[in-house]
Amino acid sequence: MNNGFTMPVRVYMEDTDAGGIVYYVNYLKFMERARSEWLRTLGLNQQTLLDDGTQLVVYRLACHYSKPARLDDSLIVSTNIENVGRCRMTFLQQVQRDEELLCAATVEIACLCAHKMRPKAWPKTLQVLG
Repeated sequence: MNNGFTMPVRVYMEDTDAGGIVYYVNYLKFMERARSEWLRTLGLNQQTLLDDGTQLVVYRLACHYSKPARLDDSLIVSTNIENVGRCRMTFLQQVQRDEELLCAATVEIACLCAHKMRPKAWPKTLQVLG
């Protein structure tokens, strides 16, 4: 399944740890931002979904860190859909510097009713991806 999206990210001082490399959890922040920007390309955003009673949450995450990113690096975060179920979607996300893979994650997102916090079907705009 190919619904690829890429987003550039610059590494700032706030992204690094005392050793001068990107703090591990910040890769997940970069990936979250990329998924949010991907939604915007579909004409959606997190607030609109919440207003409609839909909340997207990380259900499962597996991440592999290969190499560090450093202050002022220019990175690319890629987001690809691997699988779409009735109320879950699996993404393969990668963070690269040039052609070098730094971090890869499989992220499973669940679609919930924002009021009941129970699984619900994807909004029609996202159902077409399956």
